[in-house]
Amino acid sequence: MAQNAPDRTPSASLAHFITTSRWEDVPQNVRHEAKRSLLNFFATALGGCRDEAIELAVDTLSSFSGPREAAIIGRSERADPLTAAFLNAASANVFDFDDTHVPTIIHPTAPIAPALFALGARRQISGRDLLHAFVLGVEAECRIGNSVSPSHYRRGWHITATCGVFGAAAAAAKILNLDARRTLWALGNAAAQSAGLIETLGSMAKSIGVGNAARNGLVAALLAEKGFRGPERPIEGPRGFAAVMSDKADLSRITDGLGTSWELLRNTYKPYPCGVVLNPVVDACLDLHRRLDLPPARIRRIVVAGPPLLRERTDRPDAATGREAQVSAQHTVAVVLLGGAAGIAQYTDAAVRDPAVEELRRKVVIEDDVALPMGAARVTIEAADGSVITAHVTEARGSLERPTTDAELEQKLISLAEYGCPGLETGPLIDALWSIERSDDVRQVAEMAAKRSSLP
Repeated sequence: MAQNAPDRTPSASLAHFITTSRWEDVPQNVRHEAKRSLLNFFATALGGCRDEAIELAVDTLSSFSGPREAAIIGRSERADPLTAAFLNAASANVFDFDDTHVPTIIHPTAPIAPALFALGARRQISGRDLLHAFVLGVEAECRIGNSVSPSHYRRGWHITATCGVFGAAAAAAKILNLDARRTLWALGNAAAQSAGLIETLGSMAKSIGVGNAARNGLVAALLAEKGFRGPERPIEGPRGFAAVMSDKADLSRITDGLGTSWELLRNTYKPYPCGVVLNPVVDACLDLHRRLDLPPARIRRIVVAGPPLLRERTDRPDAATGREAQVSAQHTVAVVLLGGAAGIAQYTDAAVRDPAVEELRRKVVIEDDVALPMGAARVTIEAADGSVITAHVTEARGSLERPTTDAELEQKLISLAEYGCPGLETGPLIDALWSIERSDDVRQVAEMAAKRSSLP
């Protein structure tokens, strides 16, 4: 049901929509997609819960934690809800293995779900209410992202962090049952905290922006609940989010189709723990690995062609760490061609230092091909004898055209739990997530993901 009105600003229209939306208004396919997003979220958070960046964050923040009411996914420690929101968001995104909203390249769930589960540690929230709030948070986050794309990302803003804070605020506002005025304040309070730079990709600092998006979005809504007032036009004002953080915003993309067209249906789930623009490159290299009968020493050059964004974001020939390798086309090509796999093990410091990988990635060059659409790539291997072999991928695994299945998401959770939290009983967690709308208290779901049986 459409919620826009001609006399409302985009910010006010969004706040009104969030306030008046009913569970019955959310189509069944959108509800199911929300559960898929949560399944993927717990998978990636379990996989990332022991990463060095998360270990350092837990060690740093634990001494400042308030009442330890909230679960930290995959770990025995507990924290206050705000700290738990930060840590669980950072864990979910740390490997770049989380979901991706195709039009904006936002990772929608990492900023929103941790805020909701953290709030659920303080007050009872039903699974149905959490799903509903999550869907609305994604709408706010991604529609705002749509309005400032593509210039926002190109200017260097890390859109998951900058727009994720709006999603967390909107979702928390719904759970808190804020009226339209207070929900607008929550969005304004979120705008005041919107931050995150592309320059941090490949470093631990990326996790700060994503963690803060969850934590600060929750803070924005809690402040609004108490009457902490934000600006009346946080998005469209003359010095608001859109004007400051994009070259030319299209504010109609916030409200057009609001309540009838759902951004969650444009969400995708990665099969590989690397930047989403590298997915077709991985697919192409896996194909080449199967077909290739050529020793690496006889490879003269490897040419990766794709849309300009591929080069802009992943032309990193000198990646020195696994974290940097997640956004390096050179490393990705070398490690996949040599090993025929693209999992977490292929994006570790050890994999980056492998002499064979180092030698092969020096032969990789990245070229723009404006004729190739987003999500496509071509990888060509030129041999020393002049022979050439090419793989061309137009629709990558995990894309909207080749979506990840429910069964694949379950397997992803099982595999990543075994990596980051061995011994966790994944079966009950998976069942609880698929049936979460029947839960009276989502705290139980979070606790399932925090139980550990083999880690100290």
